[in-house]
Amino acid sequence: MSNRLYQTVIHQMREVVGRTIGVIDENSIVVACSELGKIGEARQRIQQELSFSPDKVLIDGYTYRSISAGSKTDCVVFVEGEDEHADKMAQLLSISFGNIKRLYDEKYDKGSFIKNIILDNILPSDIYIKSNELHFNNEEYRAVFVLKFQGQFSGASPFEMVQGLYSGEENHNYVINISEQDIVVVREVGEATTADELEQMALSMLNALAKEYSAKVLIGISSVVENLKNLANAYKEARIALEVGKVFDIERPVMSYENLGIGRLIYQLPTTLCEIFLQEVFKKGSLESLDRETLMTVQSFFENNLNVSETSRKLFVHRNTLVYRLEKIRKLTGLDLREFDHAVTFKVALMVKKYLTSRPAKF
Repeated sequence: MSNRLYQTVIHQMREVVGRTIGVIDENSIVVACSELGKIGEARQRIQQELSFSPDKVLIDGYTYRSISAGSKTDCVVFVEGEDEHADKMAQLLSISFGNIKRLYDEKYDKGSFIKNIILDNILPSDIYIKSNELHFNNEEYRAVFVLKFQGQFSGASPFEMVQGLYSGEENHNYVINISEQDIVVVREVGEATTADELEQMALSMLNALAKEYSAKVLIGISSVVENLKNLANAYKEARIALEVGKVFDIERPVMSYENLGIGRLIYQLPTTLCEIFLQEVFKKGSLESLDRETLMTVQSFFENNLNVSETSRKLFVHRNTLVYRLEKIRKLTGLDLREFDHAVTFKVALMVKKYLTSRPAKF
């Protein structure tokens, strides 16, 4: 259990108790105390005396009791005084810290359990057994968020940043450290939670991290799963969302697996098949012959649902100028973007080209 947590509780209790109180760790060192100057002191006799008298020990004006947390009693609490009041306070602190330690350790064990699930480090048959041991709700609805931090950081680590977002919440969300820059958040959600609602949750995380730490983050989101054993697939979905989104929606910091559209299909195709598709759709070199202005025109045309008048208005060009550009594309590629089937083929081809171009730089 964190010494900082011990110190926080002691700080809150010191005025109520009215005496010096503290905690000694398994190495007989004072790790938390209401008198900060005593932190770091060695009290070697205590552990030995408690091994002979497990109830309590009175030494040099202090009452000592072991912190009971299941079968482990490595840490010791102490209260100034050897009277009955000191003993009552020591008993109270022992019970309180014992309960806190059990909850803290269970939380840590749950986090490790979740990490093993998403990384496929536990057999499916063992998930149900372990979840019962940790009092997990196996059928709760959950979603996985993969946060990829960009750039270098000073001060708090990405894991500490994300963990700070949930420090005041109940044990329903789990922050997992995958690598130095990749953090996973497993959140409990409602059965009817939509992809758009998940994106709003991710945007809230992103905005909080930007405001608090000026951190730049990309977030991939899985679909909602209803069983612990499905978290491994959810984690894969969130990573795919990150990678596919980076290829096809480079300006979007939040990508949901369910909203990837055709990009998800293209990403999973063999590159050889993609190359054959481009060769069949376009004449050799015809796609490369399109300049930046023409490609921007095509993009705007798609965004305006193949509407010539609306596209020309958005581009601030005459309708005839836009028609001329579309005719130029038809002559170069053989595809008339004013026809729906041709437009779909061209749109897919552009996405396939972008996917193939991104492959060497794929993270």
